[in-house]
Amino acid sequence: MRNMLKDAAVLFAITLTAGLVLGFVYQLTKEPIAAQELKAKQEAYKEVFTDATAFEPVEDLGLTQANDMLAEAGFAAQELSDQIQKACDAQGSVLGYVLTVTTHEGYGGDIVFTMGITQEGTLNGISILSISETPGLGMKAESVLKPQFAGKNAEQFTYTKTDAVNDTQIDAISGATITTNAVTNGVNAGLYYFHSTLQEGGND
Repeated sequence: MRNMLKDAAVLFAITLTAGLVLGFVYQLTKEPIAAQELKAKQEAYKEVFTDATAFEPVEDLGLTQANDMLAEAGFAAQELSDQIQKACDAQGSVLGYVLTVTTHEGYGGDIVFTMGITQEGTLNGISILSISETPGLGMKAESVLKPQFAGKNAEQFTYTKTDAVNDTQIDAISGATITTNAVTNGVNAGLYYFHSTLQEGGND
């Protein structure tokens, strides 16, 4: 019995010490990690909206309501996964919006990207934040898909396995149509929300 109590005391001491160390490390790294995450977000915002000098969150638009709207419109596998940002110029005028979209249709898991849309509805482009697709195929989303969305003004995109014939068509990644479909649907979800709420709602 005495040995059991001794062993229990030792285990308790080890657990307590480990917990305290982990708690200390968490507190020590929490702010630097948060700062790096914010920096990465700001860089992604800037990539899709180079004309903007500042980005401000749209406080009166809730993600739950937005995602319910997307689901009702047929985008149940896509969601806005971070606060909507207004892209502003040096005078504070709103140039457009930056949306962070997560699409759950990727071959290797979720794909997360930002997209910048001007007030006129032009898609400046997308910036991929997270992707885990098949190496050599789906991972070509960065080099193959991403450039095709830049500078396009369309309410919806489709993808094709042959050559695109207009600005609303995207050439699919050869051998990776699942990834192509996931990204295209994610972009379409963001565009739908922009045209139905941001552009018409006039959240300036």
